[in-house]
Amino acid sequence: DVKFISLFNHIRVVGGQDVRPHSWPWQVSLQSGKYGHWSHACGGTLISSEWVVTAAHCLLSGYSYRVQLGKHSLENNEEKGSLTLSLASTIKHPKYNDHMSRNDIALLKLERPVTFSDTIKPACLPEEGTVLPNGTPCYVTGWGRLTTSGPGAIILQQALLPVVSYEICSQEDWWSFLLTRDMVCAGGDGIKSSCMGDSGGPLNCQSSDGSWEVHGVVSFGSGQGCNVVKKPSVFTRVSAYNDWISSVSQSFYICDMMPRAEN
Repeated sequence: DVKFISLFNHIRVVGGQDVRPHSWPWQVSLQSGKYGHWSHACGGTLISSEWVVTAAHCLLSGYSYRVQLGKHSLENNEEKGSLTLSLASTIKHPKYNDHMSRNDIALLKLERPVTFSDTIKPACLPEEGTVLPNGTPCYVTGWGRLTTSGPGAIILQQALLPVVSYEICSQEDWWSFLLTRDMVCAGGDGIKSSCMGDSGGPLNCQSSDGSWEVHGVVSFGSGQGCNVVKKPSVFTRVSAYNDWISSVSQSFYICDMMPRAEN
């Protein structure tokens, strides 16, 4: 039987490395709070001056949420160029299915628009319907766990995860029927992966012109552990949801001139 687990608060980048500060300026920390205590729950991606995309499974009832933008270290509350904002609204995809991790995507509206800077910039999104070929090199980024049962990261992590095609990743000894064409697999070498706490964060892939596009939203991984051979990290495929993102947010970036991250 294939065991799997939604990676809410369990996914940190496994086998990754500390990133150069602010090299992924669209990376967001989604934090949950009760009784005035806040903690990192998931990642997210800034896609315009007032909207963030994350995973629907990150949003649990009974919790308040806020986001931190422009962060490198989660322990540095006075980090230069960072910003903490409340949310005006949270919107899960209307066809989100928690049991099967279908349509695992949500939009967060910030309490006010942000001003872009060296540390806070929106991500480019791919054109509608884009499907990356097998082996495309992409980076997963986040503050999730460093090992399956280990602590979460303090410094933002990145790991190179090659895309695994649907034809391979849907094979019986991979993700089988749990995978749909609205998902993207990346990794699966048993060494590097997303892990708990990375959920909702981006799969960053460089286009031919040097710009970076966010092709995936971290959704789930194996219940056997974060870094399991033939159980790559699974992402919601962003390019399958352009129409929904546009209809809700009224804006996002499909661009070819955004500054590239230096990693």
